[in-house]
Amino acid sequence: MIVITAPTGNIGRRLLPLLVEAAPALGEELRVVVRDPARLPEAVRGRVEVVTGSHGDAATVERAFTGADAVFWLVPPDASVAPDEAYSGFTRPAARAFAAHGVGHVVGVSALGRGTPQAARAGLVTASLAMDDLIADSGVAYRALANPSFFENLLEEAGSIRENGVFTDTAAADRPAPLVAVADIAATAAALLLDRSWTGVGSVPVLGPQDLSPDDLARIMTEELGRPVRYERQPLEELRSALLGHGLDEAFVEGMVDMKRAKDQGLDSGVDRSPQAGPQAGPATGFAQWCAQTLRPAVLAAPEAADAR
Repeated sequence: MIVITAPTGNIGRRLLPLLVEAAPALGEELRVVVRDPARLPEAVRGRVEVVTGSHGDAATVERAFTGADAVFWLVPPDASVAPDEAYSGFTRPAARAFAAHGVGHVVGVSALGRGTPQAARAGLVTASLAMDDLIADSGVAYRALANPSFFENLLEEAGSIRENGVFTDTAAADRPAPLVAVADIAATAAALLLDRSWTGVGSVPVLGPQDLSPDDLARIMTEELGRPVRYERQPLEELRSALLGHGLDEAFVEGMVDMKRAKDQGLDSGVDRSPQAGPQAGPATGFAQWCAQTLRPAVLAAPEAADAR
């Protein structure tokens, strides 16, 4: 039995079809934990067992992890609480349930940075790494998917790119860093969940094929979208003020700012792209490919259609 948390999120909705397609041939049963079962794709509803509720709730994970051999673990974003509570606080009931029900293998969504000088003060990343330690201490075999920033974050900039030809972030314009498509994270998770020959605790970096700076991203977007796109660097203080202005928890905002600062200082840099500690899920998605397939339709959509996405 494989249990999938957050099956309707950005990664989960790509992971679930991969498992639904492959599981029957391997004799695997699937169970999902979801707040609103109506959000599950109709095509998969009859092919998975559904546990309704939040996977941060102790009673829910007690039901969900009974008889489970493996779990895909993803903490949903929560900007209403401090980072430690958002990650380890949310995960603590699950860690107890992993141990109580003898769950053998867990694959979790985490972040790059472990072992770097920046990791101790990297805000949300530091909290994510502490969550990994909590899961590992439960006694399961654990693989943390160590991810950089997602290509998909740029979808939040689609309106600005469409209207002004501009996207923003807080990194130096010429700082290269890895980025990844969420489909690649899902594919790597599926491979680990379906072939559980691995043991112990470790991280699996999930990376795009090359490091790219914001200026590199602007150049590639210009080529793929057929319109000029440029990068504007946002000061960290401006980011902090904007997030606080949206009513986000102050400690969470500081965690976001600290993460952005650490990334600009090289938190994600220097990752070895030699064969990694885990299954290879096929060629990594290139940024130009992702732009053509995903960003271009979002940018070229009419504003009303884009707002409805």
